[in-house]
Amino acid sequence: MSSSKDHGHTGPLKPQTELVTSGRDTVAQKGFINPPVVRGSTVLYPTADDLHAHRGEFQYGRHGTPTTKALQDALMALEGPNCAGVGLAPSGVAAITTALMAVLKSGDHLLVIDSAYRPTRNFCDGFLKRYGVETTYFDPLIGEKIEELFKQNTRAVIVEAPGSQSFEMPDIPAIAAVAHRKGALVIDDNTWATPLYHRSLDQGIDISIQAATKYIGGHSDIMFGTISANAKTWPQIAEAIRLLGVCAGPDDVFLALRGLRTLAVRLAHHQQSALEMARWFVDRPEVLRVIHPALESDPGYAIWKRDFTGATGLFSVVLKPAPKKAVDAMLDALTLFGMGYSWGGFESLVIPFDCSSYRTATKWNPGGPALRFHIGLENIGDLKNDLERGFAALKAAS
Repeated sequence: MSSSKDHGHTGPLKPQTELVTSGRDTVAQKGFINPPVVRGSTVLYPTADDLHAHRGEFQYGRHGTPTTKALQDALMALEGPNCAGVGLAPSGVAAITTALMAVLKSGDHLLVIDSAYRPTRNFCDGFLKRYGVETTYFDPLIGEKIEELFKQNTRAVIVEAPGSQSFEMPDIPAIAAVAHRKGALVIDDNTWATPLYHRSLDQGIDISIQAATKYIGGHSDIMFGTISANAKTWPQIAEAIRLLGVCAGPDDVFLALRGLRTLAVRLAHHQQSALEMARWFVDRPEVLRVIHPALESDPGYAIWKRDFTGATGLFSVVLKPAPKKAVDAMLDALTLFGMGYSWGGFESLVIPFDCSSYRTATKWNPGGPALRFHIGLENIGDLKNDLERGFAALKAAS
């Protein structure tokens, strides 16, 4: 129950308000704003008849608690009217793998965007291959021409918008239209934008996945994943979650719900700072190009403008050719940009990357060393000063 109902509010609420009010039942919580952390496995039934009928809102801790229900209700409100259910997983990878196992079987064919998160590729090329599922990778910019890659046994398509590290912006509505015409489902990794800035279930996506470790958690202190599905696919997702025993710990659920409450204000800051920083990089003499779909100069800008309502703090920069030792010197000189394989928290991060070794449908040849940046919540002037030190170290070591 939303607290807005407690206050007598009627009518649809804006997403920013839903983030604050949904999934709250202050009556059941005895007046407290936040739901309690329910740590429990066993649920007791009042009578034998209730036990035999499995009667009651909760039957067993793994299947849900008041804490998990509060988060699921809040996420459903954020995803919008096309969301029939939200599953919770202990990591983003667990959300991806659970969704794939829910909709695929031996003998099926899967289409995967070539810019996908690398652990997604590893799962497809390893686990799914062993169980008889064939994977074909496709150009992120393929659009409706993806029809040429469909086989009679193609059951699903995975997209990611924008792509991990290389940030290509696929045309999701065009791909989804073809897939549905062919009888296939479409799965979207929506971690970058979150449902606040991209309601992918409204654009033909059947299953929307997030590594909630990132922006929903927002504080770099949990591992978490979400699987949001439409009415057509939710029964398959719910069954897979139950049969695979997928569940998230109660403390992480509570922290994800807490992070969700401030998502709108955090993402607004990430967006503003990242765009300012991206434009600053564009003017740097050391930079060859900036890859950020919300920049007017980016090849994916038109699709981003059409399909998204905002951008977040993650983008990539390609430096002009420089030796590895110089790039490493730059990274080592940074004090505010940490080096770590995640993002979405309050802190700024940077990693060097090279997609060339695992891209198969397209070639990755950026023209220089590539760095992925996450712009955190620090003062933007301090971040620029930190990068000035880094660029000075790059020049000195070149």
